[in-house]
Amino acid sequence: MDLKPFYEMVESCIQDLGVDPDKTRGEKPGQWDLFRGSARVMIDVFTLDNGWSYFQCIAPIVKIPENKKTEFYEEILEKNHSLYGVGMTKFKDWIYIKVIREVEGIDKNEMTAMLKRVGVYADELDDFYKNKYGGEEV
Repeated sequence: MDLKPFYEMVESCIQDLGVDPDKTRGEKPGQWDLFRGSARVMIDVFTLDNGWSYFQCIAPIVKIPENKKTEFYEEILEKNHSLYGVGMTKFKDWIYIKVIREVEGIDKNEMTAMLKRVGVYADELDDFYKNKYGGEEV
């Protein structure tokens, strides 16, 4: 599948957010990195070995604390239940806000909504959890 039209759609969405897409491009085609408030938002458009192509938007929100892990995980799970259109995930020692879907059939309105949701939730929750549990800056 030719991903170029989806790259162009991502860059149009980024521009609509008031950010210069030229300044957000990652090392490889199909990668972008920008900030929404204090939250780092990473965007990827990629194809897996099985041929399926995806749009992913992900933002690290907090490093998992060394203490109070049970309380922390319980709070993350309960908050996750109240989120709309995104989820919190754990990868290595970080919690992320993440949304992913196939690129097939995606349109600019849906992509923009996904970017906004990840950015808004991440900007809100990164500060909240870092203040409550401590943690590193992204």
